[in-house]
Amino acid sequence: MRRELALIRVLMVCGVAAMLAGCAALPAPSCLPPARPMLSAELAFGRNIGDRLGVSDADFRRFVAEEITPRFPDGVTVIDGVGQWRDPERDRIVYEKSKVVTLVFADDPEKSAALTAIADAYKRRFRQQGVMVAVRPSCVSF
Repeated sequence: MRRELALIRVLMVCGVAAMLAGCAALPAPSCLPPARPMLSAELAFGRNIGDRLGVSDADFRRFVAEEITPRFPDGVTVIDGVGQWRDPERDRIVYEKSKVVTLVFADDPEKSAALTAIADAYKRRFRQQGVMVAVRPSCVSF
């Protein structure tokens, strides 16, 4: 069981790394002014610890202040959500409240590494099996 969990974690880290590496190879979109090409990342954070809600709104606000804001000081959007995923340890679908974070940034290897650091920090702090990270090219204007 521990070996399977370790393998799942390795695969998740490799998958995120491969996904982020692939972003560098994506062609920049052709944007209409005043928009400019940037990357948009969406992270989904489950809030259950075990079978109960374990990450309160206050806990998550603290996490954003301590882990996300220092790495992405230009801005972050946080949305409440409800998600589901298959727990590989118990082979069942788990439904839980979540927080969905959107970040927009210029293509930069440091920012890509920061996404992995944020996901790792959340998993450690709140004993989570995974954090979904999706990155895509976007046309952005403010």
